[in-house]
Amino acid sequence: MKQSPSTPLPPPDERRRLREAQSLTQAQVAARVGVARETVRSWETGRTTPRGRKRDAYAKLLAELATEKNEQDEKEQKDPKEVTAGQDPAPVTIDLRSDALTPAQAFDALYAFCAPALVRQTYLLTGRRELARESVERAFQLAWQSWPEVALDRDPAGWVRATAYECALSPWHRLRPRYRHPEPPPADATDRALMDVLLKLPPPHRRTLLLYDGVGLDLPDTAAETEASTPATANRLLHARAAIAERLPELSDPAELHRRLATLASTERLRAAQPPAVRHGSERRARFWTRAAIAFTVALIGTTSLTLRSAPTHYEPPVAPGSDVRGVPKRVAPGPLSEAESKLREKLREESARGPERLQPTLP
Repeated sequence: MKQSPSTPLPPPDERRRLREAQSLTQAQVAARVGVARETVRSWETGRTTPRGRKRDAYAKLLAELATEKNEQDEKEQKDPKEVTAGQDPAPVTIDLRSDALTPAQAFDALYAFCAPALVRQTYLLTGRRELARESVERAFQLAWQSWPEVALDRDPAGWVRATAYECALSPWHRLRPRYRHPEPPPADATDRALMDVLLKLPPPHRRTLLLYDGVGLDLPDTAAETEASTPATANRLLHARAAIAERLPELSDPAELHRRLATLASTERLRAAQPPAVRHGSERRARFWTRAAIAFTVALIGTTSLTLRSAPTHYEPPVAPGSDVRGVPKRVAPGPLSEAESKLREKLREESARGPERLQPTLP
């Protein structure tokens, strides 16, 4: 079937970028075109191509999204300080690389766009509200400390999301006293059942399921973010879906699972901190560790100098340990003289009493 020249389609990457620019999910695009969410995912990855009426409807929708994006770009060029909170990673990347925004403005735009949804996603990952907020805040603090690298990244939102997930799944949280007791579960019974099933999944499976069925990433992007191969990621996803379907059969449909995950995340009122507070907290943390490193270096230099100044300049060789000497008679206590020794003593006393005469030995 020959494609109609009146309905051209942009490349697959551009299709996804246009959808994300208007903060639309794949399910929302699928509902507007009249297809399944998996079909939109295949169109955006280039595995399949729409045809017929679906192609016309999809091309019309993409043209509308492109027009809306151009209008937003023109508005931002006129007033760079006005940045909407509904921007997605793709347009944020372009804005972050633009010279029109200061680093603080670009960071605030990224935070305003990503932080609210990321806190809800991290809550699904951990089941703890305070830990979700702390993990997201810590991820953005690290992003501000490495802002030149993050601003030039192809997907800064993905960079922050991966960092937040790593912070949330760190095993060191088990040692903190405040996290030894579970937090109150969701109020709704169905939400509690879903959260209980999610928390019983292994962390890699839980993260894969959240990225694929919750966030809406495709399989290669999910594998890249979880640092696993595509077959391993597919196996994790299948095992996670099977475990959920075994406990909750009504969620065996991926579309229904995606809807329930979105509902569970939106029911919790989770608020993130303000961007200036996150930036200031990152700067305070950086100053603290810088001062600590300087103090440790100064203390190390002072200790080394004191040691060099007080150390002796000459070392005497140590005394060798004693050793036995053979041929020397043993020392004995003085005792009575023998008869011969007594005669010799008397003779010496008699001959040396009259003057300093020298005794000369004579042969017997």
